[in-house]
Amino acid sequence: MSSASAFGTARDAWESRVVTPALARMPERSTRFATASGIEVERLYGPDDRDYDHALGFPGEPPFTRGVQSTMFRGRLWTMRQYAGFGTAEETNERFRYLLQQGQTGLSTAFDLPTQIGYDADDPMAEGEVGKVGVSISSILDMEDLLSGLPLDRVTTSMTINATAAILLAMYVVVARRNGFARQSLGGTVQNDILKEYIARGTYIFPPAASMRIAADIIEWCARETPRWNPISISGYHIREAGSTAIQEIAFTLANGLAYADAVVARGIPIDDFAPRLSFFFNAHNDLLEEVAKFRAARRLWARLVQERYGARDPRSLALRFHVQTAGSSLTAQQPDINVVRVTIQALAAVLGGCQSLHTNALDEALGLPSESAARLALRTQQVIAHESGVGATIDPLGGSYYVEALTDELEARARDLIEEIQRSGGAVRATERGLQSAAIHRAAYDYEMQINRHERVIVGVNAFAEAGATEVEILRVRDEVAHRQGERLRQLRRDRDGGAWDRACARLDDAARGTANLMEPIVEAVAAGCTTGEICQVLRQRLGEHQHGRQA
Repeated sequence: MSSASAFGTARDAWESRVVTPALARMPERSTRFATASGIEVERLYGPDDRDYDHALGFPGEPPFTRGVQSTMFRGRLWTMRQYAGFGTAEETNERFRYLLQQGQTGLSTAFDLPTQIGYDADDPMAEGEVGKVGVSISSILDMEDLLSGLPLDRVTTSMTINATAAILLAMYVVVARRNGFARQSLGGTVQNDILKEYIARGTYIFPPAASMRIAADIIEWCARETPRWNPISISGYHIREAGSTAIQEIAFTLANGLAYADAVVARGIPIDDFAPRLSFFFNAHNDLLEEVAKFRAARRLWARLVQERYGARDPRSLALRFHVQTAGSSLTAQQPDINVVRVTIQALAAVLGGCQSLHTNALDEALGLPSESAARLALRTQQVIAHESGVGATIDPLGGSYYVEALTDELEARARDLIEEIQRSGGAVRATERGLQSAAIHRAAYDYEMQINRHERVIVGVNAFAEAGATEVEILRVRDEVAHRQGERLRQLRRDRDGGAWDRACARLDDAARGTANLMEPIVEAVAAGCTTGEICQVLRQRLGEHQHGRQA
C-alpha cells in the first residue's frame, strides 16, 4: 500500500474515531470553509491530496515553483520600496531621501492624475488634481527636481505610470544623462501596463491598438538601450483592487503578459531578447495561505505558458519576477490601527511567496496620503519580517505543506482554464475591448461585498467588533498653491526654451506617430527640447486618437 493510500485509510479511521464524537459535542463554526476566491477548504490535507512528483522542482530552475533565485533571501533580501509621491517634485524628493535614510532600498514613484492622463499642471483639465494623489511632473524641470541628488546608478526606481510611461521614462533617461549616468547603468521599472487600465483602472489616453504599439515600443527600446531596466510591470494589483478573485488576478495578468509578448514577437524580436526583463506586479490580500499559493502558482504557470507558446531557450525568459504591494482595498477607515495587522499578514504572504520587491501600505491610506510617521512604520514592518521573523532563512518555507501544495495546484489549474477561455475569445486585447475581464471582476466584487453585508465574511471593525466614534489620525494634505507654483514654472519653461529645437522635436514626433517607427527616441528628443508632458500627448492624441469608454474619439 502506498503512503498516500495508507494515509487516506488512516484519515477515514481518525474521522470515525475522533472527529465524529467531537462534532457531536461541538459543531464546526461553519458548514463550509472556503478561501477568499471560493476554493473549498477541506478539514485536513495529507499525502493523498498532492502528487509530489508533479514538477515541484528546485529554486532557480524552471518551472520556478519554489522561487526564481537559487538561494532566494539567504543571498539578498527583497527590495524594500515605499510608494511615495505628492505635491511638487521637491517635496517628493524629500520623502525619497527620508525613506532611504530609514533603510528603504528602492524608490517607488506615484504620479498625480494629470500626469497619468497626459495633461500639464496648468491645463484646465488638471484643475483640482495637481499633486493630490501623486507628484506633478509636467516637464524635464520637474524630473530634475524629483531625482536631485539621488544615486541613480545604485538605487532602482519604480515608476507607476502607464499611458504616459514613454514620456516619464524618457525624462528619467535624459535627467540621468545630464547627471552623468549612462542609459546602460540605470535600473528600475516603468509600469507601462495599459491593458489593465482598460480592464480595471481607467487612466488610458489612446485607443487600445495605439496603446499596445507604445507599450511594445518601450519594451523593444529598453531591450536595446537600457538592458538593466524592466520595461513593463504587468499588473494584477489593480485587477485585484477592483474586486477580482486570486484566480482572476493570476489569469488576467498572465493573459495580458502573453499579449505584450505576442506584440513584441510579432516585430520579429526573439522571445529571449526581451522576456528576461518582463516583470510583474501582484496584490497581497488577507487570506495568507491562498496568497502564498497564488504567487507560487503564477510563477509555475508563467514558466509553462512561455515555454509552450514561444519555445524559449533562455531559462530567464521563463522566470516570473514580481513586485508586491499590500492590498489597499483591504484597509479600513474604521479603527485604522488595525490596518497595521492586515499589512503585516499581507507582507508576510508576499515574502513566503517569494517576491522580489515589496511595498507595505501605511495605516492611514484609507483616509489620505500616508503621513511620514505612518510610512516609516510600514517600512519597519518589512524590516521586522526581514530581520526578526526568520522566514527568510530557508527557501520556500511552506513548500511541501499539503494544504499549500493543493492550493497551488488548484489555483494554477483554474487560472489556466480562464486564460484558455480568454485565448478562445481572441486573446487579451480582444477580450478587453469586449469587456469580458471587467464584467467578471464586477461580478466577483459584488459577490464579495454581499458576503460582507450578510456577515458571511467578517471585516474587523466594520461588520464586527465595531466601535462608536471616529479615530483621530494625522492626515497629510497637499497645499492648493502647488498648482499655482507648477503653472508659473511651466510659463517660465515656455519662455526660456529654444523655440526652434521645440518645433523640430514636435515635428519629428508627429512624423514618427504618423508612421510605424519606434516612438521612444523622438520622445527622448522632445523632452530634452523642453516639450511638456501635455504637449507630447497632444501630438500623439492628434495622430493616434483618444479612447473614451464605449467609444473612440
